[in-house]
Amino acid sequence: MKVVLLFITISGFIIEIFPQYSPGAKQISLANSDVALANDVFTLFNNPAGLSQIRWREIGVYYSPAPFELSELANGYAAYLEPFSFGSVAIGGMTYGFDLYREAKVILGYSYNYDNIFFAGVSANYHTFSIKNYGSNGVFYLNFGGLAYIIDELRWGFSVSNINRASLGNDDDQIPMILSTGFSYDLMKEFSLNFALEKDIRYKPSVQFGINYDIIEYLSLRIGASNEPSRYSAGVGINYSILSLDYAVFTHPDLGLTHQAGIVISFGREGSRVNEIRKNLKKSIN
Repeated sequence: MKVVLLFITISGFIIEIFPQYSPGAKQISLANSDVALANDVFTLFNNPAGLSQIRWREIGVYYSPAPFELSELANGYAAYLEPFSFGSVAIGGMTYGFDLYREAKVILGYSYNYDNIFFAGVSANYHTFSIKNYGSNGVFYLNFGGLAYIIDELRWGFSVSNINRASLGNDDDQIPMILSTGFSYDLMKEFSLNFALEKDIRYKPSVQFGINYDIIEYLSLRIGASNEPSRYSAGVGINYSILSLDYAVFTHPDLGLTHQAGIVISFGREGSRVNEIRKNLKKSIN
């Protein structure tokens, strides 16, 4: 019982300080408002439904060695996506923490495209927690998501994480159950507005907003904002050939400012991400 209580105390403290369970520098620069955008490999962690929008093989790596200059908060994510005729499959992993306390997660996701209008996805997670000299524990949980094209320019998305309400020990909600829904609207082909409402069942809802502007073929600019907690973010993406290099900066109300970076490698994508998704959807309809 003492070990379980220690797990709960430390994991709860870290989640309060640095709740980063939706990775990707692009996603962070949009204040994680991308539940209805969901158009790169990191959507495995946020909304698995978006995986089947991507009709090419893709690898993503994200690593933050010392957020807010605290190496104890080091975290890294990796994901791989493979498209098939029956849908898209992705696998990923996460590591978080330091020698005394560490979390790790393996995630497997699947998404299916229904007539290029509705996309549904599910992911299975195995999440482990370990404390030096006290032992370790693991938990299995499921995430589910959906994405729908209302019109060509307007998408609605939703996701539910930990739908089976898994928890550590006998105490409820140590693994957060998070509900998220939102819209993504292409004001222009290169300019999207993203809005999301996220609710951890333990806390007040968070309103999230982000703008993505592909100012030229090789350069994307992004800004975002959210409340609960209050956060402002910005970022830039450099897109060249098969590489997308993303950088983000965001504020925390207590810890200040920090920087994030990641890379996505796309195999078989010829044009810009948005244009390729649109072209593939229209090609499938025809």
